[in-house]
Amino acid sequence: MDRGIVLKSGLMLGIGETRAELCAVFSDLSQSGCAILSLGQYLQPDGAHYPVKRYVSPKEFEELRMIALGTGFKEVASAPFTRSSYRAFEMYTALKRVLYSQ
Repeated sequence: MDRGIVLKSGLMLGIGETRAELCAVFSDLSQSGCAILSLGQYLQPDGAHYPVKRYVSPKEFEELRMIALGTGFKEVASAPFTRSSYRAFEMYTALKRVLYSQ
Protein backbone atom coordinates (compact mmCIF):
# COMPACT_ATOMS: atom_id res chain seq x y z
CA MET A 1 0.00 0.00 0.00
CA ASP A 2 1.20 3.50 -0.80
CA ARG A 3 1.92 5.15 2.58
CA GLY A 4 1.44 8.54 0.94
CA ILE A 5 -2.28 7.89 0.63
CA VAL A 6 -4.35 8.76 3.69
CA LEU A 7 -7.41 6.53 4.13
CA LYS A 8 -10.60 7.90 5.68
CA SER A 9 -13.93 6.35 6.54
CA GLY A 10 -17.16 7.48 8.18
CA LEU A 11 -20.04 5.89 10.06
CA MET A 12 -23.55 7.09 10.79
CA LEU A 13 -24.82 6.04 14.22
CA GLY A 14 -28.31 5.47 15.56
CA ILE A 15 -29.55 2.73 13.24
CA GLY A 16 -29.37 -0.14 15.72
CA GLU A 17 -25.65 -0.77 16.02
CA THR A 18 -24.17 -1.99 19.29
CA ARG A 19 -21.04 -0.69 20.97
CA ALA A 20 -19.40 -4.10 20.43
CA GLU A 21 -20.13 -3.87 16.69
CA LEU A 22 -18.68 -0.36 16.56
CA CYS A 23 -15.52 -1.45 18.39
CA ALA A 24 -15.10 -4.35 15.96
CA VAL A 25 -15.49 -2.00 12.98
CA PHE A 26 -13.04 0.50 14.52
CA SER A 27 -10.51 -2.30 14.90
CA ASP A 28 -11.04 -3.63 11.38
CA LEU A 29 -10.75 -0.18 9.79
CA SER A 30 -7.69 0.75 11.81
CA GLN A 31 -5.94 -2.55 11.05
CA SER A 32 -6.69 -1.96 7.36
CA GLY A 33 -4.68 1.26 7.48
CA CYS A 34 -7.53 3.75 7.81
CA ALA A 35 -6.16 6.86 9.59
CA ILE A 36 -9.16 9.23 9.76
CA LEU A 37 -12.67 8.41 10.99
CA SER A 38 -15.85 10.46 11.20
CA LEU A 39 -18.80 9.46 13.39
CA GLY A 40 -22.16 11.22 13.07
CA GLN A 41 -25.83 10.80 13.90
CA TYR A 42 -28.02 9.22 11.23
CA LEU A 43 -31.03 11.43 10.53
CA GLN A 44 -33.97 10.01 8.60
CA PRO A 45 -34.43 12.18 5.48
CA ASP A 46 -38.15 11.41 5.23
CA GLY A 47 -40.69 8.72 6.03
CA ALA A 48 -39.60 6.58 3.09
CA HIS A 49 -36.13 6.03 4.54
CA TYR A 50 -34.85 3.83 7.36
CA PRO A 51 -35.96 5.23 10.74
CA VAL A 52 -33.66 6.48 13.49
CA LYS A 53 -33.48 3.76 16.14
CA ARG A 54 -31.97 6.07 18.77
CA TYR A 55 -30.25 9.41 19.19
CA VAL A 56 -26.66 9.18 20.41
CA SER A 57 -25.72 11.68 23.10
CA PRO A 58 -22.76 14.05 22.71
CA LYS A 59 -21.17 12.30 25.72
CA GLU A 60 -21.36 8.93 23.95
CA PHE A 61 -19.93 10.45 20.76
CA GLU A 62 -16.94 11.62 22.81
CA GLU A 63 -16.57 8.17 24.44
CA LEU A 64 -16.61 6.55 20.99
CA ARG A 65 -14.05 9.07 19.76
CA MET A 66 -11.68 8.04 22.55
CA ILE A 67 -12.25 4.34 21.84
CA ALA A 68 -11.55 4.89 18.13
CA LEU A 69 -8.35 6.82 18.89
CA GLY A 70 -7.31 3.95 21.14
CA THR A 71 -7.62 1.50 18.26
CA GLY A 72 -5.06 3.46 16.25
CA PHE A 73 -6.87 6.17 14.30
CA LYS A 74 -4.83 9.35 13.97
CA GLU A 75 -7.80 11.72 13.70
CA VAL A 76 -11.45 11.19 14.71
CA ALA A 77 -14.34 13.65 14.30
CA SER A 78 -17.26 12.47 16.42
CA ALA A 79 -20.40 14.49 17.16
CA PRO A 80 -24.11 14.40 16.28
CA PHE A 81 -23.85 16.69 13.25
CA THR A 82 -20.52 15.34 11.95
CA ARG A 83 -20.67 14.18 8.35
CA SER A 84 -18.05 12.38 6.27
CA SER A 85 -16.59 15.62 4.96
CA TYR A 86 -16.61 17.40 8.35
CA ARG A 87 -13.16 18.88 8.97
CA ALA A 88 -11.78 16.45 6.36
CA PHE A 89 -9.29 18.93 4.92
CA GLU A 90 -8.13 20.07 8.38
CA MET A 91 -7.68 16.50 9.61
CA TYR A 92 -5.87 15.49 6.43
CA THR A 93 -3.54 18.50 6.61
CA ALA A 94 -2.73 17.88 10.29
CA LEU A 95 -2.07 14.21 9.65
CA LYS A 96 0.18 14.90 6.64
CA ARG A 97 2.23 17.34 8.77
CA VAL A 98 2.75 14.62 11.37
CA LEU A 99 3.61 11.94 8.80
CA TYR A 100 6.10 14.10 6.91
CA SER A 101 7.80 15.51 10.03
CA GLN A 102 8.96 12.04 11.08
